[in-house]
Parts: sequence; C-alpha cells; structure tokens
Amino acid sequence: MKNSLIFLVLWWANSAIHAAENSLNAEAKDTAGLPARIHISYTVRTGIGHGELNETVDINQESDSHTYSISSNAQATGVFKLVNPGNIFRNSQGIVTELGLRPVRYSDERTNNNSSMALFDWENRILTLKHQNEEKQTTLNIDTQDRLSLSYHFIFAPEHILKTGNLLAINVTDGRSHHLMQFEVSREKLSTPLGEMETIVLTKQHNQDDKMQRKIWLAPKYHMIPVQIQTIEEDGLNVDKMIAEIQIDYTENNTCCKK
Repeated sequence: MKNSLIFLVLWWANSAIHAAENSLNAEAKDTAGLPARIHISYTVRTGIGHGELNETVDINQESDSHTYSISSNAQATGVFKLVNPGNIFRNSQGIVTELGLRPVRYSDERTNNNSSMALFDWENRILTLKHQNEEKQTTLNIDTQDRLSLSYHFIFAPEHILKTGNLLAINVTDGRSHHLMQFEVSREKLSTPLGEMETIVLTKQHNQDDKMQRKIWLAPKYHMIPVQIQTIEEDGLNVDKMIAEIQIDYTENNTCCKK
C-alpha cells in the first residue's frame, strides 16, 4: 500500500512537470510566431492609370511596452506618372495594446503641398487635425484609427471580433477629417499573385456623411495582413491595391502581442 502511494505521488509530480513544460513550450511558440517586421509590395490600379505601393510595419519593444511604426510610399508608373508625378508618403506611429494598434501620430505628405497630419492625445482624449494652414481639435474616441493603421490593426486585435456577420464600428481619420465607419465581416476565397487564399473580408457600409467606399481582404495565413484593398474615394476615383510580394521577419526575443 505504501509503495502504491509513493508511486502515485511520483506519477502525479511527473505529470505536473510535463504539463508545465508543455505550457511553456506552447507559450514560446505563440510569442515566437508573431512578426517583428512586415514588408509588403502592392500593385495599384486606378481608373486613370497604374502605380506601386510599398509599406513596412516595424514592431519594437521599449521597456514594458511595444511601439509600432508603419511607413507607406506610393508612386505612379507609366502614363499615370504624367498625371500624378509625385509620391505620397504616409506614416503612422503609436503603441500596440491587447486590443490592437493605438496611433499617436499620423502624417500624409504629398509633393503638391496638400499634406495633412493627425495627433492623438489619449490622456486628454483630444484629436488634433492639421491640413495645410488649418488646425482643429475634436474629441478622440477610444476606438479611433488613422487611415494607415486601420489596415494593420487586425494583426494585433482580438480574433473574435472578426467573426462572420459581425459589424465593426471604427472611427477613422486621414488628418483632414474623421468619420465613424462600419464594416461587415464575411469570408471569401481570393485569387492573388501569391496563390488562392482564404480571407476575412471587411466591407464598409454605406454612410451619408462619408461617401468613400472600402473593402479590405485580410489573410489569416499571413497574420491578418491586408492582401487586397479596394477603395472608391469621395471624388469617385477607384483604387485597387493587390498584393504582389510579402516579406515577414521574425526575432526570437519578440514577445509582442500574443493572441
């Protein structure tokens, strides 16, 4: 009886150790599986010509927090370059939270001086918009994204919000104005230059105050990276961005934003 009791105690202890090791291994896989840098190239097609778009997402650890920086460089090609000869540089910076991205600064710089900027004061809940020589302030809603961070927000946001049929309400700013956008969640198979992909689709719902239309295809295979974005701007310009190349870099020490 005594020997049986000792055996049971040893068996329980051994099982507990293995369970702890498995838990640690699972945690290590989760933390190691997220990217430290993402570089994406898109082919851009519009109603008046073609272009190229390159975007880079960097995640950095600073003390006990993680920061992000997204840079975007768009340029026209071919005949379209004669109509739009300049580049469009966009940048979004902020922090990564358990709910996704929280932007602090957004800028949209163009060679025609039609630039804009948004500053996010989360402590005082103030959103400052700067466009050309005008500046205005408004209330900063807790779910606000900028036009650039919106596309990459879902890499770090909780997965349950992307359940088919959900309706997501997100405030979005481009530095000139801000609007409440609603996106319906669905699923589609998408043919891309990188092959056919299962995607989660966010379709912007019609809004009388914001006539811009947008549809975003996210790829679960690639951490919810946007692989296609279709937009009809308020001036009627149709823009279709399709993924051409993805480069994802990982670091062993990056423990950012486990899902």
